[in-house]
Amino acid sequence: MSTRKISDIWMHFVGVNQAQARCQYCKNLISVHGGSTSNMRRHLKTKHPTALLADTQQTTTGTAEAAATTSATASTSTDSGVASTSTQLATATTTAPQAARKRPKQTTMGGFINRPIQPLQQSKVDQALVKMIATDFQPFTIVEDRGFRAYTAALDPSYVLPSRGTISKRMLPNLFEKVRAELQEQIRTAPAVCLTTDCWTSNTTTSYMSVTCHYITDFKLRSNLLDCFVVAESHTSQNLAQELSRVAKEWGIQDKIAACVTDNASNIVKAVNDILKWNHVRCFAHLLNLTVRSSVHQTEIQALILKVKSIAEYVRRSTVASAKLREMQLQMGQVQLRMKQDVATRWNSTYFMMQRAIEIKEPLVSTMALLNPLLPALTPEEWDITKEVCDILKPFEEVTVEMSSERFVTGSKAILMARGLQRIVAHRQRNPSTHEPVKGMVNFLAADLEKRFGQIERVRVLAEATLLDPRFKKHAFVIERNAEETVSRVVGAATHAATPTLPSTEEEEEEEGGTTVNPPSEPVPQFWADFEERVTTLRPGVQNPSTGAMLEIKGFLAEPLIPRKADPLEWWRVRALVYQNICTVMKTRLCIVATSVPSERVFSKTGQIITDRRNRLSPSKVRELVFLNANL
Repeated sequence: MSTRKISDIWMHFVGVNQAQARCQYCKNLISVHGGSTSNMRRHLKTKHPTALLADTQQTTTGTAEAAATTSATASTSTDSGVASTSTQLATATTTAPQAARKRPKQTTMGGFINRPIQPLQQSKVDQALVKMIATDFQPFTIVEDRGFRAYTAALDPSYVLPSRGTISKRMLPNLFEKVRAELQEQIRTAPAVCLTTDCWTSNTTTSYMSVTCHYITDFKLRSNLLDCFVVAESHTSQNLAQELSRVAKEWGIQDKIAACVTDNASNIVKAVNDILKWNHVRCFAHLLNLTVRSSVHQTEIQALILKVKSIAEYVRRSTVASAKLREMQLQMGQVQLRMKQDVATRWNSTYFMMQRAIEIKEPLVSTMALLNPLLPALTPEEWDITKEVCDILKPFEEVTVEMSSERFVTGSKAILMARGLQRIVAHRQRNPSTHEPVKGMVNFLAADLEKRFGQIERVRVLAEATLLDPRFKKHAFVIERNAEETVSRVVGAATHAATPTLPSTEEEEEEEGGTTVNPPSEPVPQFWADFEERVTTLRPGVQNPSTGAMLEIKGFLAEPLIPRKADPLEWWRVRALVYQNICTVMKTRLCIVATSVPSERVFSKTGQIITDRRNRLSPSKVRELVFLNANL
């Protein structure tokens, strides 16, 4: 018999001669004629099955742990013969030196070869790459960057990066069409939608128009970008109306538009109101912006703002002044804050600039005194006026932030926010400032708020949204008559929603016989006729739609108000079966947003896509990237 024993089966046997081997457990002789190990392996499987289990445990946990585990296995065996054999196995594995040896396995060729990535996994990683490019504003050339390629290879050497041409021409359009189709299916189930739109010109002098959509599904407010496209023609009312109509038809929502929110530009107002005949809602934030900008453009206030602005420009431009300001803040134990500078088109940037000047007044005054620049300094009275102006503008900034949200219901807050600002300004009028510029600013704000928001309760869609919000209901209205008219309109809309569709003649008749499906009702005896006529509308299932709607609105208004910070849509989800018809109307009103800020946010992102590094992007690629960025 050959002395070279390679098989691990010899850990359990001892060779006796060329034709036989002795089992270390039961001492039986097994034939191994011709060097075959099949008989030995068959003997272990039939007589000592736990021996192979011991080998497996030795491979994974080590010799000592394998011996202990094998002993435990042997003690749990139910067969007495197997238990006896297992006990002998435990003794043998701890005493036989051959059993303690672990033979290393030979390395296969697969250990030196990188297996190619599976097609399905390659597709998933490719899609994740395109999503990253769209959501993180990355250029297509990122796949050619040396650092990114090295990073990708370290993650998975088998993954093959696609070329930027493949991403741009095939992968990006495919993902765009896929996401667009999914959104179309989702929006198709919405009972009503609210649109917002705005226009913007990029740094490549290309004009874009965006359209966003807001709707309620599963009692959640959803927001999606429908399109962001180039407007090559002039921005006339007719052209804008054609583009909006095209987008509505492409998405199948032309009959679902509850309202369209835009700014105050005359061309878009005419396009929505006069040409498309949609319910138009003026952007609440834009109206506030016009009101505040007009109020701070008074001569005395504007002169004060220019002084603060010149100081802010000097400190931000001069490295010496910036370093000295930080030094003074450290000496005075204050947090290091930088000066802010305003933007001409945003009044709140002016507010932030003046507020920051107030916050760092002492170190700022000290810095300016030490450096002695040729700038006009603010007098103590002007500092007082600056603080009062900031106190007056603070509620306007808070309302702007409150009304610019996309994730929460905002249309129902418009009346309350407008009335709240009017009350704040009226209180300032009753307690006037000692500074004439401040008094003039307050009086201007009061007059302009009345001009722009005085009739806001007459804006039907906003009034109905407010009434159907369980946080506000009729309590948000200042004029009772406006509240009652709104209730009547909601009842009418609920009645229309509850009116069943009359079946056609074909539906009433059977396909073959032509006889009516419903059998004729029995005649009512005359002595029951008067009673039946008076109580017919009171029985369940036979109420006329108008009565049902009136009962629902009465019950809804009788319920207590929910907390101001509660979710009105969650309240409606619980009460949907109780107020079915009013709930249908609610879905067409609480989807209305108060501002066109969602469309403006799209352009903020578009400005990050069209950069100096990506200024050659075609409009079609910009459209796809912006759409994916907003909807992924």
